[in-house]
Amino acid sequence: MRTLFVLLTTVALGVAATLNPAHAEVLKVAGPWEITGIDPAQTGYVFSRLQVAETLVTANHNGKIVPALADRWSVSGDGLIWRFTLRENARFHDGTPVTAETAAASLTRALAGVGVLSQAPLADITSEGRDVVIRLTKPFSALPAYLVHFSTIVLAPSSYDAAGKVTQIVGSGPYKVKSLTAPARLELQASGGWWGGKPAIEEVSYLAVGQGETRALMAESGEADLVFSMLPVSVDRLKANLKLDVQIATIPRTRVLKVNAASPFFDQVEERQAISAAIDRVGITKVILRNADLAATQLFPPAMKGWNSRDIPPLVRDVDRAKELLAAAGWKAGSDGVLQKDGKRFSVTLLTYSSWPELPPIATALQAQLRQVGIEVKVSVGNSSEIPARHQDGTLEMGLISRLYSIVPDPVGTLLQDYGAGGSDWGSMAWDNKEIQSVVEQLAATSDAAARAPLQSRALEILQQELPSIPITWSELAIVSNKRITGVTVDPLEVNYGLSAIRWAE
Repeated sequence: MRTLFVLLTTVALGVAATLNPAHAEVLKVAGPWEITGIDPAQTGYVFSRLQVAETLVTANHNGKIVPALADRWSVSGDGLIWRFTLRENARFHDGTPVTAETAAASLTRALAGVGVLSQAPLADITSEGRDVVIRLTKPFSALPAYLVHFSTIVLAPSSYDAAGKVTQIVGSGPYKVKSLTAPARLELQASGGWWGGKPAIEEVSYLAVGQGETRALMAESGEADLVFSMLPVSVDRLKANLKLDVQIATIPRTRVLKVNAASPFFDQVEERQAISAAIDRVGITKVILRNADLAATQLFPPAMKGWNSRDIPPLVRDVDRAKELLAAAGWKAGSDGVLQKDGKRFSVTLLTYSSWPELPPIATALQAQLRQVGIEVKVSVGNSSEIPARHQDGTLEMGLISRLYSIVPDPVGTLLQDYGAGGSDWGSMAWDNKEIQSVVEQLAATSDAAARAPLQSRALEILQQELPSIPITWSELAIVSNKRITGVTVDPLEVNYGLSAIRWAE
């Protein structure tokens, strides 16, 4: 064991050396998220979380929409025209002003891409004076929440080449890109002209480190000042370290089984219900996550007010019920105990990834639990990019993923994306339910709480019954910081890590 610890420490120190520890003024940040490119629709979250680029509006830690590049906004009486008035003192990192014209052009490019704006009923985006004017084809109350999404970051014209492709990130936040070495390292420095004032720490270095234990060792050794996404087993140890602060927040993120509803293994609702009934969520959360309260009895956690219902029957383990449902779907045990139907064995591949370090051990637990009801599961641990790729080409059978339901602060945005016709890369696959599509569209059209309540309840009932995505556990986000820094806060929505507010402790 001592040899293993020394080896891991050596690896951590070797990795952390790339964080430039020789300069004490550099804030050293480590997290699991690789920087696979600079397309805002794919990796814009890196640049928005690290405060390089900004959106028109943002969300505070309670999910309330608050000003960012726009300091005020309004909507017409018929709900079809939104106006976002820009700050007068915002400038891009190349020194040019953030104007309504450049912001509208940036958002128009985002609309033409694969980000969330393409799912909103937008007619056009124009500029009038200091106003970005967005016209809709029908009322859409969730528009401000959509504009929080990282794919809508506003970039300077110098970010694009002649063909409109992003070639560099020139944003307007408190930090600008000093250097980017994909997929692991991003060096930042204070931009010098942010409308919100100068950040307390001049330079930031972010390193993508996939192994959770390596990140923990970096925090312990002092080679990282701020570390995101810690394994529960590491958190217990880190809490005992007097040089570290550990903050944990429940976040609107659920670990779910994404299943291919076109597959002969999951095309019947009874099969999906059987999978759910076979899962010991409490056991998984106790052993792997060290918190039994994270067992996902429904899709959304209790912290998501209005989206967690006490009125729907909870998802619980019932192995006998799981076997009954599988038998009703036509599956019978073969000579080796694995179920068969129409000459096909119930043998599937479960794909997951390690950038969320708890996913592989949860996948292994699911493998054992599903075997008890006659389902053979082969676990494959790859890169997170394989999930959307295999969704697109139709080869995904089952995927264990970590899904954030505040991709925009209003969960309706994620529901529109995940359970619309055709599903989405991180949502349902080959599951087409006209009723929920209608319910979610009605939710998106109104901000009236009384009108939304019964619609939310019906959406939850459908998802609990049909299980196009099978909830496994809810989530917490653990952040570890060295006590030589102060001002660290946890954003449960994972919109903004607030680096500009962090300072060196006295």
